[in-house]
Amino acid sequence: MATSPSALETATGSTGQGAIAADEAGPLDWQEIRGSLRGDGEAFARLVRRYQQTMAAYLWRFSRDRGQCEELVHDVFVEAYLGLRNFRGEAPLLHWLRKIATRVGYRYWRRRARQRAEASARIQEWDRAARAEADVLDAAEAAAALHAVLERMSARDRLVLTLMYLEGCSVAEIAELSGWSATMVKVQAHRARARLKKLLTAAEETAMSQP
Repeated sequence: MATSPSALETATGSTGQGAIAADEAGPLDWQEIRGSLRGDGEAFARLVRRYQQTMAAYLWRFSRDRGQCEELVHDVFVEAYLGLRNFRGEAPLLHWLRKIATRVGYRYWRRRARQRAEASARIQEWDRAARAEADVLDAAEAAAALHAVLERMSARDRLVLTLMYLEGCSVAEIAELSGWSATMVKVQAHRARARLKKLLTAAEETAMSQP
C-alpha cells in the first residue's frame, strides 16, 4: 500500500501540535504521534509500517478483493492521520485503529449494498461448502463461499456476524467497535442469525430441487 506521509500532510493542510498525555498507548507510538503532530511525515510513515499488516488482515474480513482491501487500509490511515490530534491514548493505538477500520469497512459494505441493489450472489456455493467433506473442500474455497453468503445480507447483519463469529468478539467488544449499545448488539445478532438461517434454508431447498 502506497501511503505517503507527504500526501497525508497535504490532505490535512495542518501540522499543529495536539494535546497529548502519557497513558496506555505504547511509548514508541507516542513518540511517532508527537512527531506526526509536529509535522514529521516520516514519523507517521513508521506508524503505518508498524500496523499496516494488522489492518490489512482485519479488513480482509470486509473485502476479499486485494486491491479493494488495500484501498480500505489506505482509508483507515488517512482517517487516522486526520484525527490524530484527537487521540487521547485511553486505549492502545491499535484498538483506536481497529475502531476506525470497523467504521471504514462498514461504510464500504453500505456503499456496496447500494451499488449492488438487486444483484444476486452465488449462494449455491454455500450449499456446496456445507455439504462437502472437510478433507475435500479447500479452506480458502470455504471462506469464499461464506463471504458470498454474507454479501447477500445487509451491512448491519454482516458487521455483527463477522465480528461475533469470524473475529470472535464479545458483545462488549462489538459494542465498543461499532458504537452500538450492548442491547442493540444482542438484538442485531439475533435478527442476523435468523436471516442467515432463512438464506441457508432457501439455498438448500434450491439445491434439492435441481435435477
